[in-house]
Amino acid sequence: MSAQLVVNVLLGLALVGFLAYRQATWQYLDPTRIWRTPLVMGVVGVVVLANSGVTVTTTDVVFLAIEALVTIGVGLTTGSITRFRTVSTPDSKGRTLQSRTGWTGAALWVVLIVVRIGLDVLGGHLGAHLLTSTGTILLVLALNRAARAVVVDQRIPGGSARRTSGMMVR
Repeated sequence: MSAQLVVNVLLGLALVGFLAYRQATWQYLDPTRIWRTPLVMGVVGVVVLANSGVTVTTTDVVFLAIEALVTIGVGLTTGSITRFRTVSTPDSKGRTLQSRTGWTGAALWVVLIVVRIGLDVLGGHLGAHLLTSTGTILLVLALNRAARAVVVDQRIPGGSARRTSGMMVR
């Protein structure tokens, strides 16, 4: 096992653990923030991939497509199971709307990481080496968060004041 793979696994597990915790607990909802995370992860992922100099093979593309479909499906599901509540005491930024997906959302993160590791192992045996790149991991997570954001942004309760604060055009 290479040092790069160990670092990627540890980075992935730490990020998934953090995101799973956030899924299970009530968090104040900021409509712009739900788009910021996938945007930042996507940009960093593209930069890391562009600087890696890895040659992309047909096997890489097939495994990346499978992984993209799975991660988008999990993201859409996570967005659809998101629950909202309004609290009486606003946070320091004046927000009163909170959201969470609960333990089902956390379990979906575990499913996502297990599928990702499985595809990584299988793809590695078949010659798909791009899957182990840190840039690819960030892009996959960015896809997941963007798919979730698409659904959550459309479901946020709050009337006309909310309509101008998100990034989606209505």
